[in-house]
Amino acid sequence: MQNNTFSTLFVGQNLIKLKEVDSTNNFLKNLVSKSEPLPEGTVIMADNQFAGRGQQESVWQTEAGKNISTSIYLRPSFLPLNKQFYLNIAVSLAVSDALSCFLPEAVQVKWPNDIYTNGKKLGGILIENTLTGSFIKSSVIGIGLNINQQGFRADLSTKATSVIQILQKETPLEAVMEKIVVFMEKYYLILKSGNYAILQNDYLKRLYKFDTLADYQQNGQIFEGKITGVEESGRLVMETAGGLRSFNFKEIEFIHTQNNA
Repeated sequence: MQNNTFSTLFVGQNLIKLKEVDSTNNFLKNLVSKSEPLPEGTVIMADNQFAGRGQQESVWQTEAGKNISTSIYLRPSFLPLNKQFYLNIAVSLAVSDALSCFLPEAVQVKWPNDIYTNGKKLGGILIENTLTGSFIKSSVIGIGLNINQQGFRADLSTKATSVIQILQKETPLEAVMEKIVVFMEKYYLILKSGNYAILQNDYLKRLYKFDTLADYQQNGQIFEGKITGVEESGRLVMETAGGLRSFNFKEIEFIHTQNNA
């Protein structure tokens, strides 16, 4: 464990750097399970994460030493279970704001928490909560971002992008992490203060395909819809030919094309 120079009150003030790990989320969860209390805001960073995970156990592919593979420990015990998606919103906003400091084009959040720019995926977020009663005891927030990775597998090349592909130059990972921890603390404190409306409004402004007609797929059927909002539970609200509908995570897919991911 080591202190660092992040200009934050608590997020990132306890920074643990690893050369290689299966998953920063797994490493952090193991730390949390030990008897010694872990400071809130602890950050794990890995040069190489060889078994990173995305939503619903999908695998996150990353090139060693090129990208952000990090996990952050928070204790949002103030947050009722029926509002836990606001933590997802706060983290998504923090990451998109951090990347916006480096990229010329808008950084968006593809529901529920993929990070997009120019129709391509820059990264993703995986939040794992431990519950006690009707509140969240602790949260392990995993963040994977494509920063200095030049190329991707053939099946991902039309869907994924990286900061270096956009800027045509390397960006120091430490500079990106500095922005992430600063914005994470900012939005976490907004969440703690109960300003849910601010988070909701900012999330909708960042939301990929918000208020735009687009094609989606459910159970093999393609339909047209327009995203109109997100419920407190995190369900996506969409206007369709059959009326207003809401969808849970992984119930629908965004249709990917070469120019419209």
